[in-house]
Amino acid sequence: MLGLKKVVMIIKAKIRSLKKKKAYNKVEKSESMRMEIRSRKAKKLIEETLKVADSPKSKTLF
Repeated sequence: MLGLKKVVMIIKAKIRSLKKKKAYNKVEKSESMRMEIRSRKAKKLIEETLKVADSPKSKTLF
C-alpha cells in the first residue's frame, strides 16, 4: 500500500509541474513598443481608407 501511495504522489507532482510549464510570463510593453503598435495600426487604417477611396465603386458624399 505504501508503494502505491508513493507512485500516486509522484504522478501528481509531475502533473503539477506540467501545468506550471504551460504558464508564460507576460511581457510588459514599453512606451516605444506601444508607439510602434499605434503607428502600425494607423498605417493599416490609412491604407484601407485609401484603397476604398481609390476604388471606382466607392460612393462619396461630395
